[in-house]
Amino acid sequence: MSKFHNIPIRIEPSENIDVPRAPLPQGGLGGGVAAILSQLVSLLEALAGGNGSALIDLRSLPMSPQDRSELQRVLGQGEVTATVEADGPTRIRETGVSGVWWIEHFDRHKTLIAELIEVALVPQLLASAADEIGPAAQGLRARLAATHLPSSGGEHVALQ
Repeated sequence: MSKFHNIPIRIEPSENIDVPRAPLPQGGLGGGVAAILSQLVSLLEALAGGNGSALIDLRSLPMSPQDRSELQRVLGQGEVTATVEADGPTRIRETGVSGVWWIEHFDRHKTLIAELIEVALVPQLLASAADEIGPAAQGLRARLAATHLPSSGGEHVALQ
């Protein structure tokens, strides 16, 4: 997604119209919240059409605290939240819009280092790595064979 502050804007006064001028807010996206929401609609439509997931890096946008609050208000709160502990905690929460996830990465000192919106069926961070599934099955087979657990009929089961 383009950075809004990189878009050149020139405002020229109109000679024919006398428009009262209100002070412009300092910083923030202005109408950019609507632009983010419009982008989310496009990404959701693409996901519904079979395209993969997509990310919007909120920290790369000139968002004011009011912009962030408005975006959170419009998206709402969903039913799913998850925390992943790695080099620091990562909070993942489903918004009130199915397929839209709000993700916050923190460092070891609990400082926010990344804030993303991911459009996906399931956030990639929560998905198992495909290349780890086969070895996981083999490892579980070995554990099961080593434990000699009784089957439901009372005899011991060893997998081959």
